[in-house]
Amino acid sequence: MSHPQFAAELLQRAEKQGPIIIGLAGAGQMGTDIVVQVALMPGMRIGAISEVRPQAAIDAALLAGHDLSDIVQAPNASAIDRAIEAGKIAVTEDLHALAAAGRIDVIIDATGNPNIGTLFALEVMKNGKHIVMLNVEADITIGRFLKEEARKAGVVYTGAAGDEPACTLEIIGFAKSLGFTIVAAGKGKNNPLKFDAVPADYEREASERNMNARMLVEFVDGSKTAIEMVAIANATGLVPDVPGMHGPTATLEELAGVLCPREDGGVLHRKGVVDYSIGKGVAPGVFCIIETRHPRVLERMIDLKVGKGPYFTIFRPYHLTSLEVPLSAARAVVYKRADMEPLDHPVAEAVAVAKSNLGAGQSLGMIGENDYRGFAMTWEDARARGALPLGLAERAKVVKPVKAGDFLTYENCVPDDSMVITQIRRRLDQSDGRFVTNAA
Repeated sequence: MSHPQFAAELLQRAEKQGPIIIGLAGAGQMGTDIVVQVALMPGMRIGAISEVRPQAAIDAALLAGHDLSDIVQAPNASAIDRAIEAGKIAVTEDLHALAAAGRIDVIIDATGNPNIGTLFALEVMKNGKHIVMLNVEADITIGRFLKEEARKAGVVYTGAAGDEPACTLEIIGFAKSLGFTIVAAGKGKNNPLKFDAVPADYEREASERNMNARMLVEFVDGSKTAIEMVAIANATGLVPDVPGMHGPTATLEELAGVLCPREDGGVLHRKGVVDYSIGKGVAPGVFCIIETRHPRVLERMIDLKVGKGPYFTIFRPYHLTSLEVPLSAARAVVYKRADMEPLDHPVAEAVAVAKSNLGAGQSLGMIGENDYRGFAMTWEDARARGALPLGLAERAKVVKPVKAGDFLTYENCVPDDSMVITQIRRRLDQSDGRFVTNAA
């Protein structure tokens, strides 16, 4: 959560050292939002945008109110630096040039691809820059490795403010600092939940919402919810209570009475979990269910109309996605602090479950397509089942037939070893003492 004085601090810093210079990778929906928002913020500016379709980057800068004469094409790092020194925005097709440009303080990865995002993050950190990852898929797969690389490089690796995980962390941190017991934390699910959703059925809705159908399906089929709840779990130590989580139809008023232990009338087998609700009034917000038993604190909370107790819902009714992301970039530079980073050891895993019957020899598509969906469970459970991490499913080869609804495992699937994310994850699993078949 930003300190009330943060805007003033940014302005003071800009007067002394110039504005924070942000490099942005990707000018899709999220990237365009970021370019527009940064133009409205004190003490920071976009220095360069890397985009394979340069026109998308130019359009984003124009939409943000920059003149065409202030946007220059820059083929390499020194051209990017010259553009920034001249007060202009550099547009490049080269991610390496963006990573190497000396005038950039911090880089936001909005590419949306786990493997490219991983390669890029490593290069950014080697170049001594902070990195803000919108790429939750990469973070849940190998985040602890990226955090360690950042530590070695003396830079900040952070998840992005505005996404549900970081917004949930804000209120978890608030509740923890007051000494409350954290019972459950999570989000309201925005889109209707349909586990077998496929892009072909969502083309029209996606185009009406100015979205890509695959991206929309990643939300609808529950993959994104699994990914986000696992990210929260691995940053806090909270865990999915049951495989797939409960996902109750609990309204905001009902939440504290449902996401609490079974002996108190709720659904939970334990306290300290991540979950989501599909009930009315929770989305697009994030929540933290807390417990207090002290009579004085209970009296005050009830008096303040927070709830009936002993379980209460702390709630943030909004998350501004990409519009909040620049705050993470600014905090990385000013405070050298991550808004969200994984623990040294994960406690949860998002795994892949088949959406349709898969045949041997088949090569798998992307998250949000027709082959599989994300599913959250504890790290130990995923390990015991030999389940394939969701971040390794793209381009994996099916080696034994898999029925719809079954887990993809290291036994029935072989991840694509040409991808750096697969190689890093294997090393992490080996260092945990996990024996992975088919991964020689």
